[in-house]
Amino acid sequence: MFNRVAFVTGASRGIGRAIALTLCRANFDIVVASPEIERNEQVAEEIRACSGEAMTLNLDVTSPESVKEAFAKTLKDKTRIDVLVNNAGITRDGLAMRMKPADWDLVLNINLNGAFRCIQQVLPTMMRSRWGRIVNIASVVGQAGAAGQANYAASKGGMIAMTKALAQEIGSRGVTVNAVAPGYIETDMTRVLPEEVKAKILAQVPLGRIGQPEDVASAVKFLASEESAYITGHVLAVNGGMYM
Repeated sequence: MFNRVAFVTGASRGIGRAIALTLCRANFDIVVASPEIERNEQVAEEIRACSGEAMTLNLDVTSPESVKEAFAKTLKDKTRIDVLVNNAGITRDGLAMRMKPADWDLVLNINLNGAFRCIQQVLPTMMRSRWGRIVNIASVVGQAGAAGQANYAASKGGMIAMTKALAQEIGSRGVTVNAVAPGYIETDMTRVLPEEVKAKILAQVPLGRIGQPEDVASAVKFLASEESAYITGHVLAVNGGMYM
């Protein structure tokens, strides 16, 4: 039985790291891809420590050249990519009235355009092999919106719409496209929030706790598996009931 190959963007920390380690334990070979070269190697060492196989790539999803080069290297080394997890993402929060054009553009370029660039690279091989899993990491903000996050909400809402469109486009080739929409998850991105903001968010979560990166990773593992073969175009909410 061969191991399937999973390419994870933004895999150097937080949710991406948890996804890489969780898929490794499920017997996937992992491609750890992000611009954080040293952190990529640290994650790869963790994967190897649990008897998994990993390769690392310096990936800038804003650069079409970097994206093409990264996927070409992967296909040369691994011959195929079975699972793509589009996890790379950033925030540049601010009220719409004062939001800098550069902050709008960067968030859309990384979170949405970057995901699409990666998807374009895997489609030919997935469609030829008639098997593939594309999992896009969206956000509860892409479903419910959030004040001060017009750029982030637009990028994640766009990712959800893109997921549904692609699911219809390529389903006949045995390739599924789904999204996971995390809620309030404990990561570097949320740790910097003021305590009063954290408390206000937590009050909206019926399960009464902050989510962990592993909660998201478990959902990704399911959508990347054989067991999810009849699920496509779906948005799996991992938010503790924060948005229903």
